[in-house]
Formats: sequence, C-alpha cells, structure tokens
Amino acid sequence: MDLFSAEKKHFNLPNAELLYIENFYNATNAEYYFDILKKTVNWQQDDITLFGKTYKQPRLTSLYANNSKPYSYSNITMQPTIFTSELQQIKSDIEQEVEHQFTSVLLNLYRNGNDSNGWHADNEKALGKNPVIASLSFGETRPFHFKHRHIKDERHKINLNHGSLLLMRGEMQHYWLHQIAKTKKTIGERINLTFRTIL
Repeated sequence: MDLFSAEKKHFNLPNAELLYIENFYNATNAEYYFDILKKTVNWQQDDITLFGKTYKQPRLTSLYANNSKPYSYSNITMQPTIFTSELQQIKSDIEQEVEHQFTSVLLNLYRNGNDSNGWHADNEKALGKNPVIASLSFGETRPFHFKHRHIKDERHKINLNHGSLLLMRGEMQHYWLHQIAKTKKTIGERINLTFRTIL
C-alpha cells in the first residue's frame, strides 16, 4: 500500500488526516533548536501509575503555553511555563504552514533507546472534539508506529527524522493509537515537540 503522495507526504488512511514534511527545518536550524531546547527547557521526570504500581516515566517532559491552563494525561497534571522566544518562533513557523493556531506544546526528551512512549491517543477532552496535533522532531531518528483501533491490517510506521514535522488531525485520535517503542540499539537523544490547542 502506497501511503504517500508527492512532496508533502499525505497518508491515505481511513479515519485520519496525516501529513509528513521531512525537512520542515533544514539541518542547521534543526541542530540550533535541538541544542537550545536541550539546555533551556525545564525538563522533568514525572511518576506514572500503571496497574497499581508507580514508575518513573520513561522520558523527560515539559509543558509550555501562552496561557496558564494545565494539561492532564495518564493521571499526570502538568503546569505550563510561558513560551520562550524560541518556542514562540517554532510555533509561528508551524502555524503558518498548517494554518492552525496552537496554545500549548508538550515536549519529550528521549535520552536513549530505553526511553519510550507506549500505545496511546491524544484524545483528552481538553483537546477538543477532533484534536490537531503538530509533532516536530529534533535529534535521533525514531520510528513512529501507528495502528487502527478496529481494522487489524492498518498498522504502519514512519521514521521521524531530524527537523521533520508530522501533522495529525481529523478523527485520527479517536480511531488510531500511536507509540515510540523502546529499542536495544545504541542511539542518541531525541527531542519531540507536540503542539496542541488546550480549550
């Protein structure tokens, strides 16, 4: 199955609108943003409770916004920090490309192959009926796996490269799950920014 069309890669999928731009930022700009975000973001590692047991979340996270609205997921409530000038510039660049306004960004720092994000959907009520999620990647390439909740054969993956942008919208968060899986390979750090609108 050919998932892609031309230049901006549109995925041909049921119940989803998915767009991938491999070189949203060139290598120079991507490296600049990776370095500055790694150094200046207020990274934290929250506890997460699964089946009655509490673990450290297998990645570092941070929330920034242009307001004071918190964001809750997986029994974690994050309080935002006001956008830095760099995050504001990135937000503006993405908004110009996708013609959608965002209020917040959830950042993830994957330190190595042991850091991951299990199967989930970004379907919290605070994100609205059909959330628009813009996912920007800097650093190590990691495969993004996604599968349909009801159609068994609809399982795919795409490598999210340094400087790439993935846009998810439409009904995708209702019908699809996605993950960044662990790997035993020796790999470097990856920073992922997921811009969203918190109502």
